[in-house]
Amino acid sequence: MKTINLIFFMLLLVAVSSITNAQEDNSLKLSGELLTDERFLLEAPNDWVWNENRLTLKLDKKTKRSKFYSEVWLRNIGLPIITSSSDLYNKGIVDPYNLEIREAYVQLYGFLTKNLDLTIGRQRIVWGTADKLNPTDNLNPLDLEDILDFGRRRGSDAINLNYYFNSDFSLQGVFIPFFQPANMPVGIFANALNPTMELPQGMVLKGVSDTIMTPRYNLGESSTAGLKFKGFAKGVDFSASYVWGYDGLPFATRNTLTPIDAMGGTNINSQLSFARTHIIGADLATSIAGIGFWAEAAAFLPESDVIMTNDLTAFYPMSPTPVTQDSLILDKTKPYIKFVVGGDYNFSDGSYLNFQYMHGFVQERGAENLNDYFFLRYEKKFFNEKLKVAPLGGGFIITDWSNIKDNYALVYMPEIAYQATVNAEITLSTVIFDGKGDNLFANLKDYNMCMLKVKYSF
Repeated sequence: MKTINLIFFMLLLVAVSSITNAQEDNSLKLSGELLTDERFLLEAPNDWVWNENRLTLKLDKKTKRSKFYSEVWLRNIGLPIITSSSDLYNKGIVDPYNLEIREAYVQLYGFLTKNLDLTIGRQRIVWGTADKLNPTDNLNPLDLEDILDFGRRRGSDAINLNYYFNSDFSLQGVFIPFFQPANMPVGIFANALNPTMELPQGMVLKGVSDTIMTPRYNLGESSTAGLKFKGFAKGVDFSASYVWGYDGLPFATRNTLTPIDAMGGTNINSQLSFARTHIIGADLATSIAGIGFWAEAAAFLPESDVIMTNDLTAFYPMSPTPVTQDSLILDKTKPYIKFVVGGDYNFSDGSYLNFQYMHGFVQERGAENLNDYFFLRYEKKFFNEKLKVAPLGGGFIITDWSNIKDNYALVYMPEIAYQATVNAEITLSTVIFDGKGDNLFANLKDYNMCMLKVKYSF
């Protein structure tokens, strides 16, 4: 608690100092936003499912030869989960909050040579040209806390070099020394990405536990590296990239099944591991007759086979050898490709249309497990752009083209936003889930919700 209070005090001093400096010589700029995000279920009794009050503080200082940038989240997030009177003595439970350093880095222009820029520190390194959903964006770990905030990733502690051949072509090299896994969804979304466990006939699942095996933190095992060539020619932005890293979502590589009663009750302990992967990517973006187009693809090549072993030895106590069953999850000789194509257009009447087709969502691995996603958003502005109405928004997902009626998902997200002042925006929206089969969004069909967001920027 003392550490947290000290951090808050230091942030306050930095904020006050930045305001003073900005007034004196504009050398250090303070900006940010306050976001209130509240959500409740549409079905009675209308349970609250999300409560977030986020203060984002950004500090930015730039000179001719360098730049400093930081972004910090101070948040009151979640609803109190009180199970005993002792919890009432813990303010972190009664009023949950956290602090997160999203980015904090120094950038040096013309490092060693005038064409080379060096960035060191925690940074969000964005790759890809598609709208939020980028299969080539694999350097930073996924931030899946809010599964409806597509494309969110955390910053990574990295060394980032950019060499500019000229104004149109550049080469980027990135080294990230520490492995960072994805953080999983919270609240009602907590089990959205958990796979369905299928047991042999006669077994009944009673309990599940797991153990995560992370890469050893040394120079070779825990590091990630990336290389990207970027260019612009004849009105087309394009790039080719390579990442040597890890899949941030773990695989169940060993399941130990243990009988606990004579009725088939079974406990499972899973060993979860992370797979080293080579990722080759390419993307492009252009505009034709005022219509923006983009395409992006990434080929994922596992460095070694990913095998899941089911250990059934406990069911055969008289067996002289372990009883196991192996299943090949990923074959290193069979790369799989995720891709996105899309476009958008601003109409003369103030309306906007955005469409994307994506093959393979973030949690899907293996060619046979990649599904098809169609995303659409149409919005129109009124009253000098103070009111924005999006009657069409959401996606349609198909998991089996041979039987669409039993293997689909629909996400409908209409939205109304009002720009109350230059700095303040109020947004009201709903999210409706529907579908059949075993897929991410169909599994959320009992969680239709209403969302209210208020954002003030400064």
